Amino acid sequence: MRFQVNRDVFSEAVSFVVKLLPQRNPQPILAGVLIEAQGSELTLSAFDYEASARTTTEAAVDTPGTILVHGRLLSDIASRLPNAPIEIAVEDDGGITVSCGSARFTLAAMPVEEYPSIPEVAGSSGVVPADEFGTAIAQVGFAASRDDVTPVLTGVQLEVSGQNLSLVATDRYRVSLRDVPWDGEASEQTALVPARTLVEVGKTFGHAGTIQVAFSGAGDREIIAFTAGNKTVTSLLIKGNFPPVRRLFPEQTDHYAVVNTADLIEAVRRVALVLDRAAPLRFTFSSDSVTMDASGSDHARASESVDAILSGGDEVVLGLNPQYLIEALGAVKSEFVRVTFTSSDNANKLSPVLITSQTSVDQAGLDSFKYLLQPNLLLR
Repeated sequence: MRFQVNRDVFSEAVSFVVKLLPQRNPQPILAGVLIEAQGSELTLSAFDYEASARTTTEAAVDTPGTILVHGRLLSDIASRLPNAPIEIAVEDDGGITVSCGSARFTLAAMPVEEYPSIPEVAGSSGVVPADEFGTAIAQVGFAASRDDVTPVLTGVQLEVSGQNLSLVATDRYRVSLRDVPWDGEASEQTALVPARTLVEVGKTFGHAGTIQVAFSGAGDREIIAFTAGNKTVTSLLIKGNFPPVRRLFPEQTDHYAVVNTADLIEAVRRVALVLDRAAPLRFTFSSDSVTMDASGSDHARASESVDAILSGGDEVVLGLNPQYLIEALGAVKSEFVRVTFTSSDNANKLSPVLITSQTSVDQAGLDSFKYLLQPNLLLR
């Protein structure tokens, strides 16, 4: 096999396909990138049995063929080559040479015949706006659990209903939800996608115009595919039942405070500096301000107030995880934020706060982002 390809194009293609591979793969063969040269096109693929990435690019193919080479090493080499066309060839001894300008590398070929087949997706599909989908993933993905003890909580639930696609994630202490427009043949569909894979999809495809989402498979091999332009990412779905967290969102939201988002983020960061690890931050929402108080070890204390407008009820005092709150405020994407105080039928249980966007002091946000955060008990 022998071909020539533009350096920048090739480097970007290799970087894309290796991005989803784990840093340490238990099977060495899965660390490889499969390169297929045919006609005037290269196809690069990577697969670790859970997620795959594939892309095609133009190339001048002298001799068609297929090779398998260590992906991260090839990506590192391609990103550092001089600004000149790359030539890759298989030599008579089976080695793979990578030449660019005066630079020349010889890499070991991995056994192509041992590489697993890249999954194909041919099920029902639909299209979502890439920018909205990318933003939605960023607003939801961080709320998924990072604890593999409960696998279903490490994923983001995608739910198609009519012309709407919902993304939902929870780690038991918070719930994040966002809707985006859906245009497709699937009118009712659910898929629990690993959050790590979905976040990479959002970063990679967020400026692609539109993204095609396809559902396929059954039983133990249910997969989902995301395609934009010449790039495709597939992911094995997480098995299990996602908890029914939608019912936790309140119907009535009359008791709330409106605060400047940036001011609140900076104040929370400052006051939380004295807190012991995992300790809650005390918030007092009054008619014209929200005050944060913190007490830490070595008698360290901090307090700060930020302007706020409280509507629909009396002063509220509660404890919140400062990092969880900062992550929610960063996801709001609006100048102001609305913090709604929900009510519960159980008098002995703290009710979660609902965080949504606010375009101005008087105008609710136009997006559908919702974030529920469970308060912490405060020590008196």
